[in-house]
Amino acid sequence: MEKIVGLKELRQNVEKYTKEVVRGHSFIVVRRSKPLFRVGPLEDEWEEVVDFTKIRKGGVNVKELLSRL
Repeated sequence: MEKIVGLKELRQNVEKYTKEVVRGHSFIVVRRSKPLFRVGPLEDEWEEVVDFTKIRKGGVNVKELLSRL
C-alpha cells in the first residue's frame, strides 16, 4: 500500500523520500488533501545506449561529437 505524504513534507525532506523510493517504496503526494502525483521507483531498468566515458576518460566534447555527425 502506498503511503500518503504532503507536498510540503516532501519538499522539506526530499532526501529521506528519495532513499525510500530507492528501497522500492511509493508515495502519493497531496496538497490540501487532494492527490497531486505519485512518486515511486522506475518499473523498467534503463538501457545503456552509449557511455561516453568508455570512449574517453572524462567524456566526450559535445561540439566534437556533433561535428562528426
